[in-house]
Order: sequence, then C-alpha cells, then structure tokens
Amino acid sequence: MAQRRKLIVGNWKMHGSRAANAELLSALLAGRPYLGDLAVCVPAVYLHETAAALAGSDLRWGAQDVSEHAQGAYTGEVSAAMLAEAGCRYVIVGHSERRAYHAESDELVAAKAQAALAKGVTPIVCVGETLAQREAGETETVVKRQLSAVIHRLAHCAAEMVVAYEPVWAIGTGRTASPEQAQAVHAVLRAQLHAATGRGATMKILYGGSVKPDNAATLFAQADIDGGLIGGASLKASEFIAIARAA
Repeated sequence: MAQRRKLIVGNWKMHGSRAANAELLSALLAGRPYLGDLAVCVPAVYLHETAAALAGSDLRWGAQDVSEHAQGAYTGEVSAAMLAEAGCRYVIVGHSERRAYHAESDELVAAKAQAALAKGVTPIVCVGETLAQREAGETETVVKRQLSAVIHRLAHCAAEMVVAYEPVWAIGTGRTASPEQAQAVHAVLRAQLHAATGRGATMKILYGGSVKPDNAATLFAQADIDGGLIGGASLKASEFIAIARAA
C-alpha cells in the first residue's frame, strides 16, 4: 500500500487583513515546494482573494464553516455551493470552538459534512475531548461518538472526509498531547474508520493542538498521524513552512 501523503492545513480562525494575507500567501508560495499537501482555511470574506492569490499553484484553500442548508432564509450563513464556487477544496466542520461557542451538536456537524461533500468540498471533521473528559477517562468514548455521527450520516461516502483530532485542552493553551497520547487516539479513530468504510488505511487523520515547528516532526512521525490542522502557527509564514517541511 502506498504511504499516505501528509496534509498540513492552516486554520486562520478570525485573523487576517488584506495586507497581512497577501504577505503571508506570497511567503508560502515562495517557500514551495513541500513534500506533502498544503492548504489554508481562511475567513469567508477572504476566499475569493485567496483563490486569486493561489491560482495556478499547488496550494489549496478552504473555509472554516459551512451551512447545513443548500440555500434559503439563513442570514449570515454560507452554503457549500458558494464555497465550491470560490474554489474551496476543504472546509472545517465541527471545530471545538464551533461546538463550544455555537452549541453545534454531533448531528449538526454530520449534516454540514454531508452538505460539503454533496458539492465536492472535502470536510475536515474535527473531534476531540475536553480536559475534564480526558481526566475522567472518557477520551475514546467522546471521540468515537463524535465520529460515529458523521460516519452514519455520510454512509458510503464517509471515506471521502478528512478527520482531525484536536484535544480541546491543547488548543491555544500551549499544552500539547504527547506524540504517544495523540497516536493512541489516532489509532482508535483509524480502527473506527476502517470498520465502517473498509478504507481506513488510506484516510487522512490530522492532529490539531498547539503544533509548532519544534514538536511537529515527532508528532508527524507517528504511524497514524497524517499531518496537522494548524492554528496560530499558520499565521506566521516561517513557522507554517517549518511545520510543513517537518511533515
């Protein structure tokens, strides 16, 4: 079986400006090539500018959220068709911040993933436990429940998604799951994916949670970690490039 190519995805969250974005994207283009695949998920208002900046390159772009609805009276929402029209390859769904601040349920995350796939946009489905859940020994139960909802909704299309494990306690806190801790959860997720789709061995599972240049190589060296969903470090070209090269 061919080795899975690493995928590094930058999540800009609610950061950026036209000037800062142009400088960052220019630096990323100048830093090519990498051995793996690279993408940036940007605020929706910057999608078309990002598409223009990256046109003709092998860098991909995506969004940070999508509506579960195809169209209609949903003020402020962005549909998967709109993302596809903006050239998005990816969209993040179920990020821990969306689950926490917008009360997104497992079922809603699954519906968003389905909406994205229906328009040819690959959902990056985030799963992860809080510190309280980890300390209670509930990590495996929580991540399997979150992923199960998406697998059930996508059915035979489940193998088309990318999964990202992001321990909530390690996002933006400076704390990072040890490579062994991260690998243990990735192995659980891969087994679940394989049992459901028969294609778990070829699916990408990313790690997200305070990935930095100095810990990226050891994380990416783990058997079931296929790259990273990078937050703060993706806003600094030198750090993002270093992480990508570590993959």
